[in-house]
Amino acid sequence: MSTKKPFNFSHAMYHLCRDISRRLPEFHHINMDRIAIAFAQARRNVPYGMQAKLTPLRFENGDLQTTRYGRKWTVQRIYQDQEEMLYILTFYLPRFLNHSFEEKLITVVHELYHISPAFDGDIRRLEGHYHVHSHSQKEYDAHMAVLVKQYLKLNPPPELYAFLKCRFSTLQKKHGGVVGLQIPIPKLIPVDDSRIA
Repeated sequence: MSTKKPFNFSHAMYHLCRDISRRLPEFHHINMDRIAIAFAQARRNVPYGMQAKLTPLRFENGDLQTTRYGRKWTVQRIYQDQEEMLYILTFYLPRFLNHSFEEKLITVVHELYHISPAFDGDIRRLEGHYHVHSHSQKEYDAHMAVLVKQYLKLNPPPELYAFLKCRFSTLQKKHGGVVGLQIPIPKLIPVDDSRIA
């Protein structure tokens, strides 16, 4: 009988993100206890495609409701240990883990940077028409690379990010499996059946 304990990806990523949020001033507004860390299986085992995504659980300015197509909507609430989550941070496996160490850290910081400075369940809205990544995703990621270098210069404990130096297959072989939280995409729920005039 194998004595290997599966690697808990969600647990490891939570502790890494919490350390990043404590060390770098740009992320001091983040409370990791209100962010659910999940993974989803990439449909195709190819290097390109989505690596991770941040799902906000509030609308603009942290509102619980929004109006679309003449109706009021709210979003399905997500709870963990009786604490209501404001965000879901999802990583696509095995794809995410099969990139370089630097690329993986940039992806983590990239997604954390999307969190609103108000930490109200909304995303960070940048100036201009392209409010998610500004006018250039390339420049956005270059900024994230600078933040990664700053983080590593602060000498975080290597055990926090050691798992990012492994490919998915390596972690799987070493631990006998990779596990973590899986969360379905939250649903938009109509507030009532009446349409707004």
